[in-house]
Amino acid sequence: MQNKGIPYAVVIGGANVDICGAPKGTLITCDSNIGSVTTSPGGVARNIAENLSLLGIESRLIAAIGCDHYGDLLLSNGQKSGINMEHSLRLEDMNTSTYLSVLNNDGDMLVAINDMGIVDHLDANYLRDHEHMIKQANCIIIDANLSEDTLAYLMKTYAGQDIIVDTVSSTKALRIKSHLSSIHTLKANRQEAEALSGIDDNLADMANWFHDQGVKRIFITLGPEGVYYSNGKEQGQVTLSHSHPVINTSGAGDAFVAGIAYAIFQGWEIRQSTQFAASAATVALAHQSTINPAMSVAAINKIREHEYG
Repeated sequence: MQNKGIPYAVVIGGANVDICGAPKGTLITCDSNIGSVTTSPGGVARNIAENLSLLGIESRLIAAIGCDHYGDLLLSNGQKSGINMEHSLRLEDMNTSTYLSVLNNDGDMLVAINDMGIVDHLDANYLRDHEHMIKQANCIIIDANLSEDTLAYLMKTYAGQDIIVDTVSSTKALRIKSHLSSIHTLKANRQEAEALSGIDDNLADMANWFHDQGVKRIFITLGPEGVYYSNGKEQGQVTLSHSHPVINTSGAGDAFVAGIAYAIFQGWEIRQSTQFAASAATVALAHQSTINPAMSVAAINKIREHEYG
C-alpha cells in the first residue's frame, strides 16, 4: 500500500546508548589509557532514523526502550532530532540497550560489547499493532539486531514493499539468509557479505549470488576502498579520495543506509544513489559522535560534487 500523505520511512531495530572511549595517544592494551569517553544515543535503527530526519525525511522508529535514565535520554533526543518515537515500545523492568566501544588510534573500533537483550521484546505481537502504519510507509528499514522470529514475521508480512536491510554484523547477518528473496535492498560490509554468500574476494560473483537469491539491489561497503554496488543490470565500485577527515568510523554505515533510503525517495538510479550514500558516510566520519550534527543534504552534496562532479 502506497502512502498518499506525507512520505515517511519506518525504521525497525536497535536503539541504545553508545559509550565510546578514544585514546589520546597510542593505545596500550591491558592498561589504563588517557583519553576521552563520550556518551551518546546510538543503535543502528535509531542512528539511521536520526540521519534520515537530518536529511528532511520523516522517520518513524520502532525500537524497544527501557523506562530508565538511558531510555528517557533516547526518547528526548529522538524527539529533539525530529524522529517520530510514538510507535516505540517502552518496558518497565528492562534496561535500555547499551553499546560500549573502544577506538584505536585511527578512530576505528578496536573492541566493543553490546547489551541488547531488550530488543527481543520487539516481537510480532507488538508489531502487528502497527501493521497499518508500516504498510503505508514508502520504505521499511530493518536491522539484523532483531530476533530471527521477528525478522521472519517482517519479511513475510511486508514482502513486496521496499525493504532495506542492514546486516549489522557477520553473526547477525545469518539471521536473514533464508529471507533474502523478500529484501529489496541489502547493505553489508565485505565480511558480512562473505558470511552470507560463502564467496570470497570476487565482488561481482558475490553480488550475483545475492541477486540469484532474490535481492534486487546489493551494496557491499569496503571501508577505505569505497562501495561495490549492483542491481543485476549495472555493477560498479564507487571510491572516495582520502582527503576527508576520519575521526570516528562508528556511524558511517548507518549514514550510508540513510543515504540509500533518501535516494529511494528521490527515485535515483543506483550509481547516483551510491555516490550520495558514500558521501553521507564521509560526513559521518568527520565527527567524534556517531551522528554528525552537521549532516545535511547540502553537506553531502558538497562532498559528492567534489568527488564525482
